Amino acid sequence: MSLPHDPHATHGHDGHTHDEHGDEHGPHVEASHGTMRDYVTGFVLSVILTAIPFWLVMNGVIADSGTTALVILGFAAVQIVVHMVYFLHMNPRSEGGWNMLALMFTVVLVVIVLAGSLWVMHHLNTNMMPMSPHEARIQP
Repeated sequence: MSLPHDPHATHGHDGHTHDEHGDEHGPHVEASHGTMRDYVTGFVLSVILTAIPFWLVMNGVIADSGTTALVILGFAAVQIVVHMVYFLHMNPRSEGGWNMLALMFTVVLVVIVLAGSLWVMHHLNTNMMPMSPHEARIQP
């Protein structure tokens, strides 16, 4: 006759349960999956952060297109943070801080790549674009 398997049963551990051992077998830390409230908050913030730039562009609220682009980039950056916090559950405590370290490394790489690309394109535009007809006439 066999007994049903109970993982918390007292077997072979001097009468203690697994819960009483605590860290003896390693911590049983599971990743936080967030609550329904977190998901709803993230969803509402995402919708707001999408609707505001859409409204800015469709109604022409800001006359200068460059300023509009910078404002939209700001909203996009904030929305990236909202997605990481509320949907990917990234915070300084998750995975012992490795998620935040990986995020910082990724951000540094992305900034280097984007800044380098813009710098290269600017210099190519400045040095390689054809001359104006006036400049071409005065060249030897």
